[in-house]
Order: sequence, then structure tokens, then C-alpha cells
Amino acid sequence: MKYQHSFRPLFILLASLAICLAPPSAQEQIDITRAGGSKRIPISLEGYAGEVLNVLTFDLEIQGFEVTGADKAQYLVSGGGNSDVTGHLTDRVSKTTLLSDAIVEKITGRSGIARTKIAFKVETGQNSEIYVADYDGHNAQQVTQDHTINRDPAWVPGRRVLYYTSYKAGNPDIYMHDLQSGTRRAFARYPGLNAGAAPSPDGRRVALVLGKGGSPDIYVCDADSGNLNQLTKTKEAESSPCWSPDGRTICFSSRHEGRSALFTVPAGGGPMRGLSTGGALNCTEPDWSPDGKQIVFTRLVGDFEICVVPAGGSAMTPLVAGEDPSWAPNSRTVIFTRRVKGKRVVSLLDVPTIQTKDIQQTSGSCSQPCWAK
Repeated sequence: MKYQHSFRPLFILLASLAICLAPPSAQEQIDITRAGGSKRIPISLEGYAGEVLNVLTFDLEIQGFEVTGADKAQYLVSGGGNSDVTGHLTDRVSKTTLLSDAIVEKITGRSGIARTKIAFKVETGQNSEIYVADYDGHNAQQVTQDHTINRDPAWVPGRRVLYYTSYKAGNPDIYMHDLQSGTRRAFARYPGLNAGAAPSPDGRRVALVLGKGGSPDIYVCDADSGNLNQLTKTKEAESSPCWSPDGRTICFSSRHEGRSALFTVPAGGGPMRGLSTGGALNCTEPDWSPDGKQIVFTRLVGDFEICVVPAGGSAMTPLVAGEDPSWAPNSRTVIFTRRVKGKRVVSLLDVPTIQTKDIQQTSGSCSQPCWAK
């Protein structure tokens, strides 16, 4: 799997902030490998300090840049000190994320992720609640206060709406929660398991795992009418459905010959097919990249490990230790969970460079992050 980009001299003006870019060498090809990852883009940030510098550094380093001195930089971002980003702290941070997104877009051609949102689960004791936050973990807000188990949050693309599973009524049921209005309603309350809700790219359908027929199977439900279409009917347990960006195919995990493996099935119904991962075993939790090119997943090899495979199947590439992977809208960055001293923390991974950073953590054990698309 390879990314390509070409760099050219350019100037960006954002308010009074200027980015001066030195002429680069020829086109550079970036390979995704485990050993050290691809080369990062050296960039210097001159004239910034304090929180503004911290935010810029975090945003850029998790998107393939290396913040360095001017003598080693390929690009120079020059500002007139913190006076260029003024106002209250929250306002300064907002302006800074706008700047970092502009830098990323101008240099790489990709949209930045600094103003995106995430959702995740926070465990406190025996209970777990759903939270939303900025992608770096700041401005975290508690969504549920049910004092029970809430899990598996999933965003409706382009909307401030979440699906998640809650045990608030004593059974694992799926709820739809409108964050803008604060209203929520039960979406799937069938006998047995209701879990793994995954809205389609257009938000009109929801893939989910239901146990009402015995073993858990994959279904697709119309978001408005509730009409159900069963896609799998096996003796094994299916889990973790995700959609291809065109809405035609669903990838999921199922047991096969005693081990978990990845499969695909047409969203409208049809035969399920195995997705080759080059012999990787115990594969679960797939997530399809928004550009349609890759599927990130978790495999168990003594410990959990994040891996990536071409969407059509092939040899997989192991990345880092962790689980619960979810792609960012840029199809480059992945948010995931890793374990630190018995506690789960949410981290970010720049896939080509293998650069990782922990997000600002909420009190409790944090896991199951998902990225708003």
C-alpha cells in the first residue's frame, strides 16, 4: 500500500499567518511498513509558543509531519508570535486547528482532521457511559448517564447522531441518540443480543448484529421504517459489521474453523465470501477506509494487534499493538485502544509513518473509539 505526493513551493495566508515553503526535491513515494514507517515531512513552526504551539505540533505530527528546527525543515510556518492567534483559550485553539488543517491541505492535498469529532466508551467500575470529544480528546462531553453498560458507539455520517448498545432496560438493546436535540429512542429491542450498529454511508440503513434467531447474525435495517433484511445465517457468531464507502458491501468478522476471520457480503443480500488477510488468524473489528482502499482490523497473536489489508484482500500489514480501530475521514489516521498498566487508553495512529499519540484522556478506562465521518 503506497501513498504518493508531490511538493511545490507555495504560500498560505490565513488571517495574518503565513506559511513559507522551501522548494522540495522530486516526488516522494511513501510505503506503509512496520519497521519505522515512512519518512515524515519535516516542518518548522516559528513564532508560536504555549498552547498554540502544542496544538499545532500535535495536529501536524499525527498527520505525517515532524516538527523540527528551521535548519532541518522542508517547510517553514512563520507567525508573528501568539499575538497572531488571539482571544480566549478556546477561541485560540479553534483558530489554531483551522490553521493546522490549512497547512495539511496545502502541503499534502488532504483535508485535515483537527476539527473532527470522536465518540468512545468510558468505564467506571461496573458501568460504562458514552462520551464525545474533539478528535484529540479535548472538550469531552458525557452523552449517557444511565449508570449501566453502554457500548459500541457509531456515528451517522454527516450528522450529530449516534447509535450505541445499552443495557438500560436490562437487555443489550440498540438506541439512536440525536446529540443536537438530546432525544433518543430504542432502535432495536429484539430478544437476545442487539449490538454492533453501523450506519450506512448515506445514513439510510443500519447494519447490526442480532441474536434473535439463535446465533448472532448480520442484518440490515432501514433507519426509518425498521424493515429488516437478514444477510447471514450461520451456526457461528458474526460481529463488527462495517460498510464499503459506496454502500454496496459489508465487511464483518465470523468464526471459521474455530478462528475468527473477515468476510464480506453484498448489502442487499447474497453469498458471504472470505476476505484474504494473507494467513492472519483471529481477525476481528474491521473498518473500511472512507476512500475505499483499505480495511483496518484487529488480530489476536498473543496480544491484540492493529493491522491493515487492501480492501480486495491480500497480505496484511501489521501496524501497532492495540484494538478497536476506526478510520479518520482522511483515510490515513486511525484511532484505536491500547492497554497501559491494566487500563485502556485511546490513541491515534498515522498509518504510513506509524506515529502514535495518546489523546487527552477522560477519567476512567477509555475504549471503543469511533470517528465521525
